[in-house]
Amino acid sequence: MTGTGGSTAHACGPLLLGVRHHGPGSARAVRAALDAARPAAVLIEGPPEADALIPLAADPGLRPPVALLAHAVDEPGRSAFWPFAEFSPEWVALRWALEQGVPARFIDLPATHTLAWRKEEGGSGADDGDGAGEPGPVTDSGHGDQVRVDPLAVLAETAGYDDPERWWEDVVEHRGPGARDPFAPFAAVAEAMGALRERYGAGGHPRDLVREAHMRLRLRDARKEFGDAVAVVCGAWHVPALRERTTVTADRALLKGLPRIRTDLTWVPWTHRRLARSGGYGAGIESPGWYAHLFQAPDRPVERWLTKVAGLLREEDRIVSSAHVIEAVRLAGTLAALRGRPLPGLGETTDAVRAVLCDGSDVPLALVHDRLVVGDVLGEVPESAPAVPLQRDLARQQRTLRLKPEALERELELDLRGDTDAGRSRLLHRLRLLGVGWGEPARSRGSTGTFRETWRLRWEPELSVRVAEAGVWGTTVHAAARAKAEADATAAQALADVTALAEQCLLAGLPDALPVVMRVLADRAALDTDVGHLAQALPALVRSLRYGDVRGTDTGALAEVAAGLAERVFVGLPPACVALDADAAEEMRGHVDAVHTAVGLLTESLAGAVPGSGGHGGGATGGGAGEVTGGPAEAAGEDAHGPDAVAGEGAGPAAGAAEGSASATAGTGGKEARASAARGVVDAGASAGDGGLRERWRAVLRVVSLRDTVPGVIRGRAVRLLLDDGALAPEEAARLMGLALSPGTPPAAAAAWVEGFAGGGSGLLLVHDERLLTLLDTWLTGVPADAFTDVLPLLRRTFAAYEPGVRRTLGELVRRGPGGRSGGDTAQGAAIPGFAAEPDTGRADAVLPVLRLLLGLDAGHDTAPDTAHGSPHGVSVARGARHSGVRSAALDAADTRRPCATRAAIHETAPESTHGDCLTGVGT
Repeated sequence: MTGTGGSTAHACGPLLLGVRHHGPGSARAVRAALDAARPAAVLIEGPPEADALIPLAADPGLRPPVALLAHAVDEPGRSAFWPFAEFSPEWVALRWALEQGVPARFIDLPATHTLAWRKEEGGSGADDGDGAGEPGPVTDSGHGDQVRVDPLAVLAETAGYDDPERWWEDVVEHRGPGARDPFAPFAAVAEAMGALRERYGAGGHPRDLVREAHMRLRLRDARKEFGDAVAVVCGAWHVPALRERTTVTADRALLKGLPRIRTDLTWVPWTHRRLARSGGYGAGIESPGWYAHLFQAPDRPVERWLTKVAGLLREEDRIVSSAHVIEAVRLAGTLAALRGRPLPGLGETTDAVRAVLCDGSDVPLALVHDRLVVGDVLGEVPESAPAVPLQRDLARQQRTLRLKPEALERELELDLRGDTDAGRSRLLHRLRLLGVGWGEPARSRGSTGTFRETWRLRWEPELSVRVAEAGVWGTTVHAAARAKAEADATAAQALADVTALAEQCLLAGLPDALPVVMRVLADRAALDTDVGHLAQALPALVRSLRYGDVRGTDTGALAEVAAGLAERVFVGLPPACVALDADAAEEMRGHVDAVHTAVGLLTESLAGAVPGSGGHGGGATGGGAGEVTGGPAEAAGEDAHGPDAVAGEGAGPAAGAAEGSASATAGTGGKEARASAARGVVDAGASAGDGGLRERWRAVLRVVSLRDTVPGVIRGRAVRLLLDDGALAPEEAARLMGLALSPGTPPAAAAAWVEGFAGGGSGLLLVHDERLLTLLDTWLTGVPADAFTDVLPLLRRTFAAYEPGVRRTLGELVRRGPGGRSGGDTAQGAAIPGFAAEPDTGRADAVLPVLRLLLGLDAGHDTAPDTAHGSPHGVSVARGARHSGVRSAALDAADTRRPCATRAAIHETAPESTHGDCLTGVGT
């Protein structure tokens, strides 16, 4: 050893540099000590299997923070990390050795034993920070009452500090390396750790004894090769153990019989956030970003730090001037002097930022802590680093698609009509299918179209482990995702899981996996008789049908399975809704809502897939559906109480055609008549462009709404869905509500009906239809006092979901009471603030162009005389009726007291329109 000075830190034997992991003060001191000592070899705490990876640290493409990742070859999920930051003493020592051409080696316990040890103990294998060698402040329940010791906490408490971080800053970070003797700080730390080891022994870390035995063996080997000109950089806690005189036999005895497992190691990117102790890293620090700043700042660290803070706050549109920064610097220095500290630390600068730059608010201060104190720096690893083939393919696609991994969470908007964005979407969906959660889908704020997607992206170091795990499925992302999808489909037990998997395959662009998934889906659907399971499976399957247009995938097989599932739901729903308790009824209500939405999407998808849906061009398809679906329509007819109950008021042209068919065949027998009527529903629906599927669903809803044995929450919901669809006249809805809220109905059952009808977060129906509000008000005032407390939770849950403005309007209407309505409709309209006495025709005319666009009508054809176009009389009449319907719909839209009239008018006056249901969906 050729170091200067005569410090006892290296006077006899190798140079032992005890450090704090990820401490910038220790990092600076290590560099100074190595420059002074000029050792012939550098030994570093870390897994020896990584010696072959040390030369990569000289590659400019390897930028910290990075970590050594060790994972079991046969079980990649069993892994451990050894992180390195730019300010880590181990990284500084590694770089110094490479720059000086000095051999560097890792001397900690091999990863082959570390991972196998954890496997025997039943641990997950994920590293908790012990891989870096620093004890964490948690109890060790496996060794009696022994408590794991945090050496910094003990030393800080001994010095009279209540914060270990503050003590470390004062005695190390703010002092810097020894000016006269670069080895003095290490001698002082070693002496303190020696006293702690005498007092606490292993400090509740029995594994450390085994690790230290291996370190001593590697140190002996290095001394045989290089003599005493060896420097060891390790956790300060281990220095007394490395100085301890033991025999080789005793050390080997501690290592005898350790379990082994085959492992692979590589470099992976790491983040400052994962270096933080709050991220679960046992050897972590509180403020990685602050420590990185202290290490990088050449001078005046406080001034430079507060300038960074000011820049961040300005980016967030906060008013921060140079005068603020000057005053914050003064305040931080004053606080440090008052507190007896050599320099302002993180505590003083934080207090100054809060008081001066944040105006005393903790909200912007939280942003400073997240973005600067902790930070979102993500390291980089060169392509030459070892990696599984799947990782290389992922990196290639990331470069091709210009999708760079970042530690900072960000939102990514994708337009699937573009090749690049479509490729990004497929990649993210495939990774999610493989369990690599780089991105999570989010709700799009700008558009709800199927051609847009929004993702929240954030790369975490653990995802490198997930990629290694997924490597068993294939060498490319596409092949691995396909194999994983097929395996998941075969292993799936629930029908909803298979339909969700089919949706994922379409989103991920995996048509090769669909045959296996669809075969399993058909098998599961044929065997599953639970209506709840079928209802859960249908929405995901129907959503998948919409991806064919945007993503260019064939969804023909999905359409067949979806139609079959829908028919089975139609048949099984009425009996499945009988005799349910409150929880089961609420769950079934959710299923009804989901199926209602799915039927609307399925209707549009099937109508769009059949050419000439407005005429008889799709007759073959419609006839086929009629043959298959006669059963459900027939069952719905049998369950209803008479033909009027089945058809209902305002049921539409399909129901009318069904009634006509039934009347024409009344003499041929009841069953044949009903089958003919069902086929009539299908044929009439096909001519309207929806294949009759929507009408059959409405028939099922009518059956459910009229069956007394069905819970009130489901009956009320069925009535509301029919009313919103325009398939039930407002008068009929009021009649059904009056029956449900009649004095003979138990209060709890009536409240459940109200929850189903008026629940869901929108109370505009009650605002604009005072008949329904009056019925509800009358019933509520008539509830007996002893029953009121029972129904109050249901009512509170129903009305609490309304917007504050809706609740306020309802309160005003109820406060006015029936007396305000005695003057007739005109007086009523004039008496209500914000409501006109008559519809405003000018406002109605203003929305005509929009309605024509939604209905797909040609404005020129609608307004010009029929004779100018030589149109057949029938077509002219249809267009005239359609134009009249648009006008009527616009007038009803202008009269905001009748929202449901718009939908009813469109269905009644323009039944032949192929776009009527689309407009209904917009108005719902």
